[in-house]
Amino acid sequence: MALGVFLGSLFGALALGVPIAFALIVSGIALMVMMGSFDSQIIAQNLINGANNFALMAIPFFILAGELMNAGGISKRVVSFAMSLVGHIRGGLGYVAIIAGVLFAGLSGSAVADTAALGAILIPMMVSRGYDKGRSTGIIAAAGIIAPVIPPSIPMIIFGVVSGVSITKLFMGGIVPGILMAVGLLVVWSFIARNDTSELPKRKTLKEVWQATKQTSWALMLPVIIIGGIRGGIFTPTEASVVAVFYALFVGIVIYRELKIGQLHEVLVTSAKTTSVVMFVAAAAMVSAWLITVAQVPRDMANMLGPLIDQPTMLMLLITLLILAIGLVMDLTPAILIFTPVLIPVVEMAGIDPVYFGIVMIINLCIGLITPPVGTVLYVGCGISKIGILELTRGIWPFLLVHIIILVLLVLFPVLVTVPLGWFT
Repeated sequence: MALGVFLGSLFGALALGVPIAFALIVSGIALMVMMGSFDSQIIAQNLINGANNFALMAIPFFILAGELMNAGGISKRVVSFAMSLVGHIRGGLGYVAIIAGVLFAGLSGSAVADTAALGAILIPMMVSRGYDKGRSTGIIAAAGIIAPVIPPSIPMIIFGVVSGVSITKLFMGGIVPGILMAVGLLVVWSFIARNDTSELPKRKTLKEVWQATKQTSWALMLPVIIIGGIRGGIFTPTEASVVAVFYALFVGIVIYRELKIGQLHEVLVTSAKTTSVVMFVAAAAMVSAWLITVAQVPRDMANMLGPLIDQPTMLMLLITLLILAIGLVMDLTPAILIFTPVLIPVVEMAGIDPVYFGIVMIINLCIGLITPPVGTVLYVGCGISKIGILELTRGIWPFLLVHIIILVLLVLFPVLVTVPLGWFT
């Protein structure tokens, strides 16, 4: 009953065009009315408590760090570095997009930001070299969704806050799956690139490669500092986000000298707008999360999935299909905030590692970012390349398929996550 009221009110509000944050509050109110205990003070308290969380402080800082990196010239140097390594290979710009996507993932943690930065630089280059525009945008979008998997990851911070799972372990557990996603893209692109007939650029000399490496070394040190600092216990993920901001400021202003003091106002305003949306949704989700617990919605879900509690692999497959369907119609952040409190108790009851589940859930919802009709990254790609959603969907399907294959492998073989997680932690 409670589960039906929650989902009915939530999706009913969304169908009427209510913004996701307000829809979450509406679903919470519906649960309170069902239980006969409406109290506006409880809603207000949970809204405040939802935003008043130390771990969530990492989100605005990582968003700001990403904006500072783009404005400070770090993005284009990462692309130049990748170009110096593989730009001369047949289909080289596709390999550049994948390698740069992995490097960007270690800098920002946002799929939308990475796709926008990569697309603005690489799509014009790929089109001028005769690459298909839909396929070019597709590989960049598919590489962009690696960002929330490899640390630092904003969705992992949100999942950790909602579920109570260690954010440090989530960060460490995402490294190998993110690399597997990149390797899958490289394999698929190698088959596609066999048909590349464009003129190949001249191979860079060792001196030019070394020069590109030196220019990018400051940018490449950031993920090393973040991961090494967290892994070594020097700072927490929240403190790492502050380190990332100061490092990006230092590199942009002092080292590369492309970030001007006058640009900081625009960068801060852009970051504040993005942060306000994420934080308001997070605060609203805490209202529904608290009431989901009080209304014993997880118990209802456990009763529904009861026959599979003793079969963790089948349970994970079923949940994976459910989340995949959710990702088709809902964006990454609200899906994590809404369904994590419902699913985590069931997962723990089945003896599934919650860190492993979190990583699989995030990868699953990232795939939703490149699937219509609500794929946020798809629309970013369309906006940059000026193509329609159907053309981009035709271009991205091989890369979407390989991501789904990686997801299925992670579900069938949890050791792909749990064993490397043991190494890193």
